Amino acid sequence: MDQLHSALNSLKLLRTNVGQIFESLGGGIRIEHGEEHGDNKFLHELQELLTTTNGYLRDLESTVNSLSTPPAPLTLGNTSFLVQELSQDRQALYSQLVNSYKWIDKVHDYGTIAATVLHANSLKRSYNSNSNKRRRPLGSCHNIPPSHFDSVLTNIERSFNDMTINITRPHATNAIVHITLGHVLKAVLIFKGIMIEWVTVKGYDETFDDDLWAESRHQVFRKVQDHTHSAMLHFYSPTLPDLAVKFFMAWLNSYLKLFSEPCKKCGNYLLNSYPPTWRDFRLLEPFHEECK
Repeated sequence: MDQLHSALNSLKLLRTNVGQIFESLGGGIRIEHGEEHGDNKFLHELQELLTTTNGYLRDLESTVNSLSTPPAPLTLGNTSFLVQELSQDRQALYSQLVNSYKWIDKVHDYGTIAATVLHANSLKRSYNSNSNKRRRPLGSCHNIPPSHFDSVLTNIERSFNDMTINITRPHATNAIVHITLGHVLKAVLIFKGIMIEWVTVKGYDETFDDDLWAESRHQVFRKVQDHTHSAMLHFYSPTLPDLAVKFFMAWLNSYLKLFSEPCKKCGNYLLNSYPPTWRDFRLLEPFHEECK
């Protein structure tokens, strides 16, 4: 190992000196060489660099010659006969197999280390501690009585004068909520329990008919729908689902002034023919997509 380290060090010095030669050649005659006899000084400097490089090259050759012969190549059973193939396409298979085995060994080592780290830091998607004490399990937000859901939505509707909420249950207990926000837009929220699973937004003059998944024909409401999906994920809270729905509805209600409120950053009502379709999650202020 000492001899190999010495050889690598010699190679490093050789490459560094060669780089200095090319740097000197690229720079040519510099100011420090002087106006008189500058070419002679430049040639003298280049000669010294070449002499030094030649010395490093001899050191590298002597160090490499002193290295011991490596052990026999890695054998892979009968695959060693692949080197006897006459076809040019098959002669390289043996070396490729050797590299593949080495790569697999590294993956196995890294996997072992990763498994050890993950085992030491066990991650569980649970809010219960690892204590041996018996605890009452938390109720699932996907399984709540319809009366509780209706009560939450009714209180939300009372909080916003310009928001109309209509609840339907075409499939068992899971609700589909139709929302009309003033004369601006309509939205359909598909719930699973009290968790929002999907949101579709359309213009006030559009209808949903029997297709609750179809997007609006207006590009501006398609952008609003994309933002509602981001908000749906942002306000997601399995521990406080009622509060998460209230925050989402308050955020959605901020679109009541979609076409009448300017962007808080640029102060324009329109940018690239679009109103400010983004609403800040905390302050509920309007922004264009380019200004947020």
